[in-house]
Amino acid sequence: MDAAEVLAEGVAEALLVMGAIVPPASPAHPARAVPALSRVRAMTQWEYLTAPLLIHNTKQILDNFGADGWELVQIVNGPDGTSLVAYFKRPKS
Repeated sequence: MDAAEVLAEGVAEALLVMGAIVPPASPAHPARAVPALSRVRAMTQWEYLTAPLLIHNTKQILDNFGADGWELVQIVNGPDGTSLVAYFKRPKS
């Protein structure tokens, strides 16, 4: 089996996992009809937090939010141009 056939078989298997029905890549690997709905997972619901970030104590502030389950998404300049604003997210419980 050459590289293109290996790649095609891998793509076919990935599509099967995602719930698509694809034709077999080779006679040794027949397609399996997998109902699409049986493979669907519930989407993660997120909650968000925006917080000012004090430059003199950045690590401690980020560590505290991380300990509470918040993931840092982005830091941007605040509205006054001299401060920082941190954006966080975490899965809703």
